Amino acid sequence: MKLRRPKKAGAGESAAFSDLAFLLMIYFLVIAGFTVNRGFPLDLMPKDPLRAILENEPLRFRLDREGRLFSGGLERNRAESESIIAAASGPGLVLVLDVDPLAPWQEVVSFVELARRLEVQSFSFAAWGALP
Repeated sequence: MKLRRPKKAGAGESAAFSDLAFLLMIYFLVIAGFTVNRGFPLDLMPKDPLRAILENEPLRFRLDREGRLFSGGLERNRAESESIIAAASGPGLVLVLDVDPLAPWQEVVSFVELARRLEVQSFSFAAWGALP
């Protein structure tokens, strides 16, 4: 006695399933919608509600292409810069470093390390030429 084998699907039937799968993929892609990330989200509100809101101008420093540091239009060394930042230290202090693109990056890293050591909570880089 011979057992009957089920018939295998022909080429026409399997092509129909692949077409259906392709159309379903297109359908789900269209209805899913795409979210375009136009930047990265920033939480600008402080986590601590008791933190003072900035009322003073930010403390600005400029680093030129030779690695010289300026504040208030005068050239400053590391010790002077540290004393200026320490004197202005407080919950509302914002420190801004304006960096020339050709400045030695070790100087930038040294300044960031100085700000971290002095526990500056708000630090920002400004684009070259952004200072008045």
